[in-house]
Amino acid sequence: MSTNRDLKTVAHSIIREKLINCELVPGAMINEAQLCSELNISRTPVREALSRLESEGFIKIISKKGIYVTDVTLNDVMQIFQARMEVEPVALRIAGPRLPRIELEEFRSKFADKEPDIKNAFRLDTAMHLFIVEHCGNRFIIDMMHKVFAENTRVIISSKQNEVNIHDARKEHLEILELLINQEYEKAASSMQNHIKNCRQAALEHFYSIQNYSYGPTSVYKDELRKIK
Repeated sequence: MSTNRDLKTVAHSIIREKLINCELVPGAMINEAQLCSELNISRTPVREALSRLESEGFIKIISKKGIYVTDVTLNDVMQIFQARMEVEPVALRIAGPRLPRIELEEFRSKFADKEPDIKNAFRLDTAMHLFIVEHCGNRFIIDMMHKVFAENTRVIISSKQNEVNIHDARKEHLEILELLINQEYEKAASSMQNHIKNCRQAALEHFYSIQNYSYGPTSVYKDELRKIK
């Protein structure tokens, strides 16, 4: 028989995935009763799960108004890439000697595919980056980067970047993987940082091109874009 704690964990996991994959759209209002019905879970564990998700920054609970999915902002995008640029090269240097060669070769084979699935290519990208991070042996770095990539996924899907080939990074991934296979970890870390810079540039240019995102005055956004060029 499931305990309230078990149900809270299940509810948190399912709702979190819905938020990350934008089944619950940024800016939308969440109907708690409908959510309980969909999950077939009583109100108390769902409410506890929502409270935890608010502390994680995915939703905002406003008394007497409702529960809202947090919006994706320009600041979120900038902070995601700042974290990635600072932490991933460090994680790669630590993880390098621990990375299983066979899995590196499997990733190389997948990225060498000349006909990628554009809509889901970012999932392979995320899998490779987290594969490297997870071998660094530092649980604080691993936990942090899982949170960063959860937000990164939400940004990609909510902005429909996953439906537009804004930056074909296959060559960059292949270069990183080749360097790791050859145990050239410093060069791989440098290539990783350059790759993340290029992804940041492409992402920000994409955000600038779409009209339905409210990042504040256009001049502010242009200033942010200029800083990284």
